[in-house]
Amino acid sequence: MNFVDTHAHIYSEEFKNDIDFMLARTFEAEVNTVLMPNIDHTSIDGMLELELKYPKNCFAMMGLHPCHVKKDFEKELYLVEQWLDKRKFKAVGEMGLDLFWDKSFFEQQKEAFNIQAEFAKKHDLPLVIHAREAMSEVIALLENLQDGRLFGVLHCFGGTAEEAEKLIKLGFMLGIGGVLTYKKSGLDQVLKNIDLQHLILETDSPYLAPVPYRGKRNETSYIPIIAQKLADCQQKSIEEIAEKTTANALRLFK
Repeated sequence: MNFVDTHAHIYSEEFKNDIDFMLARTFEAEVNTVLMPNIDHTSIDGMLELELKYPKNCFAMMGLHPCHVKKDFEKELYLVEQWLDKRKFKAVGEMGLDLFWDKSFFEQQKEAFNIQAEFAKKHDLPLVIHAREAMSEVIALLENLQDGRLFGVLHCFGGTAEEAEKLIKLGFMLGIGGVLTYKKSGLDQVLKNIDLQHLILETDSPYLAPVPYRGKRNETSYIPIIAQKLADCQQKSIEEIAEKTTANALRLFK
């Protein structure tokens, strides 16, 4: 089998002491490709160093995370634009809306969302969207922005069947991670009737570890756990999950 982890912050401090061992476990688990979303200017160097060290396995995105959209967000986005003009990245992300912790920069988050969507159109890149406590707001923005040139993934999807349908119609895939393994998430019921062609796998490492590691550090080697849960809820083999989600990821991220 061959898996892709389409969203992992493996450059973060949580992996500082054992990144090479962790990636060795990942490759042993047949997770051979890891896509790394950017957060802000502070994450770029560590992300690009990992890409340089593992050029056949680790690939960088470029974007500004909504939790890091503050008063100086224009300066951050100028840096994002400079990097996108300078070299190839796999996506514009991680970007989006987050109303969980702080609503005071919501207008700035929306502006940053619109700007990064235009970056994606300009460079013909997928958008990797973060939506926490803001799914309806994200869908509304996408409906306004979609002109046939926007595509990408709603990362860490945990919404309703209706929201899934809307996102798919807007040209977006659903990123499925450890939340699927949580008993009270209800995500298994949402996903059981969604065609596999719209789904890709992710860990969001070091966050949102799947059961039985919930509450501990997540890592990219746990992708097969998520794949098995998806196989169970769709009544398919894990081999088919691996084959189709990997093909989806390779097609989306080119």
